[in-house]
Amino acid sequence: MQITINIASQKLTLQHDGRTIRQYVISSALKGVGEQRGSEQTPRGRHIVRAKIGANLPLNTVFKARRPTGEIYSAELAEHCPHRDWILTRILWLSGCEVGKNRGGHCDTMRRYIYIHGTPDSEPMGIPASHGCIRMRNTDLAELFTLTPLYAPVLIHE
Repeated sequence: MQITINIASQKLTLQHDGRTIRQYVISSALKGVGEQRGSEQTPRGRHIVRAKIGANLPLNTVFKARRPTGEIYSAELAEHCPHRDWILTRILWLSGCEVGKNRGGHCDTMRRYIYIHGTPDSEPMGIPASHGCIRMRNTDLAELFTLTPLYAPVLIHE
């Protein structure tokens, strides 16, 4: 299995042996692409899924610092916390594979906490809107999470 994320089309494609298995609409960073820590941009290049977090938890489980908070996202919770950057359902934590580009130093994808994660259904898909991560619909992410093995290659390109 391999994941390819096309920033221009805002699509994530899951492939196996060169065949497309699934394709999903995503939302990448509002500030575009870039690898520097603090940039709030989506990093490009070759990555792997370094960790899978949230297996078997309910859809809309809320995460903070990669840990479930015990909350389930709802409109009421969103109204109570209007400025929260919601990380929901599952986390595929990415690690860069290209030293000096997305691994090590101030460009390290994993140290930047770049994930593929769920987002509220009210958030737009198909347009850049995140703080650097790849956002997906929760049901799509749950399916991708199940189909994607740990250490699967991930390519992010423009």
